[in-house]
Order: sequence, then structure tokens, then C-alpha cells
Amino acid sequence: MWALWALLRGRGNPLRRATDRHEGWVALGALLLLVVGAPAAGWAGGTVADAALQRSVRAQHEERHPVDAVVVGPAGRERFAGDPEGRVERAARTRVVASWEAPDGSPRTGEVATDSRTGPPGSPVRIWTDAAGRPVPPPMDGRTARTHAVLGGVGTFLLAAACVEAGRRLVVGRMARRRHARLDREWAEAGPDWGRAGTGG
Repeated sequence: MWALWALLRGRGNPLRRATDRHEGWVALGALLLLVVGAPAAGWAGGTVADAALQRSVRAQHEERHPVDAVVVGPAGRERFAGDPEGRVERAARTRVVASWEAPDGSPRTGEVATDSRTGPPGSPVRIWTDAAGRPVPPPMDGRTARTHAVLGGVGTFLLAAACVEAGRRLVVGRMARRRHARLDREWAEAGPDWGRAGTGG
């Protein structure tokens, strides 16, 4: 931001070039965007993401229901079962064969994943099912959704700040290239006569 410092300090300096003023104004605009625009973009992005995620949380809690099942037997070894809704941490979930009752009252038996501790056959275990009685992952909780929204807002802020800085560098670079090209033209025009004034003939 040396151009901004030069803009503020060099006011009234007869040696200051017009390009210095232009670069200073560009730096000032970029600074305002970084201080005001980027945080506003981050806040807006986080707010939109939070609203969407909270709607998803409510929908999942309406569509998924906890069910008390009964362990029939082990389903093999424990494995990492990824939650497609994206929990912050993927915990090792135990898979067992269990039986439960669907919402229509029909009995169901199958392999399910659960976060609850499981015991021998006949032990109760908590699972989640949809309206049809099919096993589904647990719904996302509000705290996890809020964490994702905050991360989305931070990411939006960083992206906006990077775009502002990239734009500033692009504009200043083009201004510098134009200034150098103009100096080259002026030097080429004055070059043949350089040093001739005042020489003896």
C-alpha cells in the first residue's frame, strides 16, 4: 500500500506524477473493499449458508426418526461409516444386524450402523429410519450446521479479499506497463538529441 501512503503524503508535491495519484486511488479503493466489502461478503455468504443448512436440519429431523431396535447378531468388524451430511468428525460406527418395527407396524431386519454401544443379541440399540422404515444416517444437528456456515462465511471472506488484491495488482500492473511504455517512447524521441544542448560547435 505504498501508493496509498504516497497519495496521502505527497499532496501538493510538484514532483508527484499523475500515475502516482491514480495508483494511490486504486490502493485506497482496494483498502476500502478489504475493510468493508470482503467482510460484508463473508457475512452474507455465511448467513445464506446458515439459512440453507438450518432448513436442511429441520427437514432431516422431520423425515428421520429414532427407533429402538434389538440386536440380532454382529455384522462383522467395525468400519468407518461416512455420514453423507458431513459431520465435523467421522466416528467409527458399529454395524450390527438388528430388528425393528417400521412406522406401518411391519417387522424389519437388516444390517444397520449405530453410534450406540451394542451388547449381545437381544440388547436394545438406537437407530434412525425414514418414513418407510429404511435405516438412514442420523440427521445433522444445528451446531454442526452452524459450524459449516461459519466456515463458509470465512471462506467467502478470504475469496473476496483474494479477488480484491488480485484486481488491485492487475490494475496497478497495467498502469505500470503503460507508464513504462510512455517513458520508452519519450526516451526514444529525445534520445538522438540527448546531450547536444550546450555543447560547443
